[in-house]
Formats: sequence, structure tokens, C-alpha cells
Amino acid sequence: MSERLFSYGTLQQENVQLATFGRLLTGATDELIGFKQEMVEIADPDVLAKSGERFHPIVTHTGNDADRVAGTMFEISAAELAAADRYEVQDYERTQAQLASGKTAWVYAKRA
Repeated sequence: MSERLFSYGTLQQENVQLATFGRLLTGATDELIGFKQEMVEIADPDVLAKSGERFHPIVTHTGNDADRVAGTMFEISAAELAAADRYEVQDYERTQAQLASGKTAWVYAKRA
């Protein structure tokens, strides 16, 4: 069974996908509803090495349907979702969210 994962940040980068999943993902553009985006500083050396970026985007749930974040919805395996969990640092938590397409997907949002 496949999982839906919405990415608005570094998991869209080919180098991060290859390092995290061992393959390039295919996906469809979509929007996350009721979230706003900001930046978080990354200190984890493994994540820094994979992404090449010191600051990563992070989203916070606002509950306001007018707040939207653009990104990509990927279909991945349960094992790949576990790999994504290992990639994300402690600032993020995985949660289910509604997308503009009407689909529900996992998304990594700011830990409450």
C-alpha cells in the first residue's frame, strides 16, 4: 500500500530524494490548506550534508483556509515514509493534512 507525502521543502530536491530514498520520486503539484510557511535553522550534520541548506522551510497549522503552501504530493511506500521520518529533524512532526486537490497526505509540520 502506498502513502501520500506532501513536500514543500527539501524532500522535493533530487539530491535529497536520492540520499533518503535511493531513487527520484514522481509527484504532482498541490497546495497545503490552512498552513503558513516560515524557516527553521538546521543543525543536524546528516541533514545538512544531504540538503546542502542551513535553513529549511517549515509549516505551521493556522486553520485558515486562505493560508496555503505550494508543494508536491508524492506516492511513496511505507518504508520510504519511515526513511523520511529519519531524515526530518526534531523541529518537525508528521501529521495528516488536507490538500487543495481534495486528497489527504502526510506532511512534516512544526512540532507543537
